[in-house]
Amino acid sequence: MSHMIKNPVLRGFNPDPSILRVGDDYYIATSTFEWFPGVQIHHSRDLVNWELITRPLNRVSQLDLRGIGASQGIWAPCLTYDNGTFYLIYTVVNSFYVKMYDTPNYLVTATDIRGEWSEPVYLNSYGFDPSLFHDEDGRKYIVSMVTDHRVTKRYKGHLVIHEYSAEEQKMIGEPVTIYASQDAYLEGPHIYKRGGYYYLFAADTGTGEGHGQSMLRSRELFGPYEAYQGNSLMTSRDNPDLPLQKAGHGDLVETQNGEWYMVHLCGRPLENRTEKGERKYTLGRETALQKVEWTEDGWLRLANGSVLPDTEVEAPDLPLHPFPVKPARDDFDGAELDISFQSLRVPLDATFYSLSERPGYLRLYGREGLGSKFRQSLIARRWEEHRFTAAAALEFEPSSFKQMAGQILIYDTQNYYYLHVTHHEDLGRCISILSAVNNSYSEPAGYIPLPDNAKRILLRAEVDYDKLQFSYSVDGEEEYEFIGPVLDASTLSDEACQEGWFTGSFAGICCQDLTGFRQPADFDYFEYYNRVQAGSANGHE
Repeated sequence: MSHMIKNPVLRGFNPDPSILRVGDDYYIATSTFEWFPGVQIHHSRDLVNWELITRPLNRVSQLDLRGIGASQGIWAPCLTYDNGTFYLIYTVVNSFYVKMYDTPNYLVTATDIRGEWSEPVYLNSYGFDPSLFHDEDGRKYIVSMVTDHRVTKRYKGHLVIHEYSAEEQKMIGEPVTIYASQDAYLEGPHIYKRGGYYYLFAADTGTGEGHGQSMLRSRELFGPYEAYQGNSLMTSRDNPDLPLQKAGHGDLVETQNGEWYMVHLCGRPLENRTEKGERKYTLGRETALQKVEWTEDGWLRLANGSVLPDTEVEAPDLPLHPFPVKPARDDFDGAELDISFQSLRVPLDATFYSLSERPGYLRLYGREGLGSKFRQSLIARRWEEHRFTAAAALEFEPSSFKQMAGQILIYDTQNYYYLHVTHHEDLGRCISILSAVNNSYSEPAGYIPLPDNAKRILLRAEVDYDKLQFSYSVDGEEEYEFIGPVLDASTLSDEACQEGWFTGSFAGICCQDLTGFRQPADFDYFEYYNRVQAGSANGHE
């Protein structure tokens, strides 16, 4: 009996996937943008079950995102392997919302994918989404799209290839243009060699609902490349009712048994639309897998015979390899934060948090405000489904309105909903909601005083597609009462946000002290679980 791959395989914000097989192990690397550490790598042995195992860019010497804008930072990593070494190439986007992009590209290496990765080697700054191709003769090449700041651009799409010397750790020779056209905008390029052809795989038509995946080929590495007549070979653009939209940005892998699969990004939309008519994607861009096959004339197509991505795909002929299911509640009993959490822009050191100061609790020291792009005491994890519950237990004794701690649902520094405990001059310790929608702020619940003897405050957020309802408890018995109105969760989405639109929504906890004295907050636990419809497969809707 064949098994099925359930798409998306990486649910919630996991865009721009790059896939790699080494022996019996499969790895997918995805973008992390302004979230730290940089680059997520998931592991599988069957293409069905996936587990997050590492984020390689975990030192400031490798990655310093202080001041980076929303949806900038780490873009489109490319993970490859050659002669015992893993290679990871990525872009750090420093400037994007301007005419002149700043897009330095770097390379790090490791002999153990779970181990320590090298310091970065600077490559070039042509554009974003570079990838590394290892040719059969041992030479290595970087292929990259080229950005154009000119008001009148010469080409709609422009790709170059440039040789890289692993021995000298630098680019050598001169770059060669392999694609320059007014026909299609291409990005996320990869090169493969098969059957005497070099295949150029590239995402086309942006990363929105018009997204697709193109393919070109040539007998020579430097071209000329001819396009597949059926381009795009995969797209959802003409089928708005498909569950998986935005399909594109693909990469290929061959199994041990000669089967081929394409990994690609996708999105699951809400029905809510912006004023411009665009559908909203609170989960951001996710990662899916499609089975593909080679035609007799040497081109590639989806195994389903169409250009449309499937939510269920026949799995490869491999033994199933499930991973242990992680508990929904993190009681902060370990020596380190769970890998599901990330912080914004910088690593959290002992000046931000402690798991040992009060064993069994996470202590967050209040730092900068939620609009800061430098030093926030905040940890959060991805939304995975449109329906979920997140909860936390908080002990916090603020003495100023400038001190806050609580539970947050956040897209970026301009868009979040924050259920928090603070201090009010007239009410003393109290609970409130701060709403930020594209830098428009409100307090939809006002300020509600908390009893003096209520040391432990339970916080909860329930999301149901576009609806968010906060609640809280002060008696410790988890008898919650609603606070504030039902809020519009769809504001935390790609299309709804004005500054950033490439990431996805997070649920987490945080602490601010705008007096600068780092008043701490203690969290006994953080809990996240998906709420799914009865009869849904594998816990998915």
